[in-house]
Amino acid sequence: MTWRNEWKPFLWIAALFLAFYSMPIGGPRFDNAVTEALSLAKWYAREHVLLCLIPAFFIAGAIAVFISKASVMKYLGARANKVLAYGVASVSGSVLAVCSCTVLPLFAGIYRMGAGIGPATAFLYSGPAINILAIVLTARILGVGLGVARAVGAVLFSVVIGLVMHAIFRKEELAKANAQAAMPEPEASRPLWKTAVYFASMAGFLVFANWGRPRETSGAWFAIYSAKWAIAFACLAALVVSIFFLLRMKRQEAGEWIESTWEFAKQIMPLLLVGVLVSGFLLGRPGNEGIIPSSWVSGAVGGNSLLANLFASVAGAFMYFATLTEVPIVQGLIGSGMGKGPALALLLAGPALSLPSMIVIRSIMGTRKAVTYILLVIVLSTITGLIYGAL
Repeated sequence: MTWRNEWKPFLWIAALFLAFYSMPIGGPRFDNAVTEALSLAKWYAREHVLLCLIPAFFIAGAIAVFISKASVMKYLGARANKVLAYGVASVSGSVLAVCSCTVLPLFAGIYRMGAGIGPATAFLYSGPAINILAIVLTARILGVGLGVARAVGAVLFSVVIGLVMHAIFRKEELAKANAQAAMPEPEASRPLWKTAVYFASMAGFLVFANWGRPRETSGAWFAIYSAKWAIAFACLAALVVSIFFLLRMKRQEAGEWIESTWEFAKQIMPLLLVGVLVSGFLLGRPGNEGIIPSSWVSGAVGGNSLLANLFASVAGAFMYFATLTEVPIVQGLIGSGMGKGPALALLLAGPALSLPSMIVIRSIMGTRKAVTYILLVIVLSTITGLIYGAL
């Protein structure tokens, strides 16, 4: 045995030993942080896995099996028309209106199928960030100015982030474009409208099954909420019809769909659960503290300084926000003295990122691209918050 090669295992063992040896079990804050980590993981498993993640895994698996690479590359590939590519990416992401974790299987699906890094990251940001209901709620509760600023900022961010990612990694994108140009045009196995009905029914179930209860007990949003299960099951029925009568899915295709879905679940689910545990331990659930006191957060985001906006962006990027929960959290922080610039910075960075999503994004597109994407979200949110706070 060569001891020169054994120092890394030794350091890991020593670090684990010291961590367990000095673990402050019995301390109120530490015990509460452990409880918050487990509580957040339990809440996430109950509220987001069955109705959010599992449908998203099936959609991602279907993208890999039923949509040809040529179709993805035509609309989202490195050689696609930029206006078309970013338009499709931002619109398709915003229509789904999912959280930062639910969008990950869908992003992984289109990215592995050949989508360019620019349109793929535009989709990755737009899915959780451009949520029409959340923007309306922001305007109603936090003011029209903040709601409009959030809407404009989120739409611009999805395009700017995509364009900057494409520019930074243009050499890789050029190589991908050349490889895609050499691929032959495949023959369509079935009409496009049949595949569109199939995907629309799956996306419809994902959206309406997770439709949140609005504050008001009347109006269009509440009417949709009241009928959400009827609409969701109608989408599910349409899915069954499309599988058996429109697509005439073969046993081999069904097997490939299940296999692809499992591959996405196997890669993403463990990382998400670990990330949720760590996030709960550090920051707790909305309205509850983790190991980091909430007073530190509220005290650091007062005013409109560069540091306050940067802290709001970073804190928002690491916290986990379920869809719409960011609005009451920001409302509480504003009541504690948060400036309007940091409030916008948190609204732009928070829904689009979280510690669990960061871990998975790195596993999908590598460390360099993941770090670049995360930094772009944080930096753009900070700058936008500074500008808005100065107005």
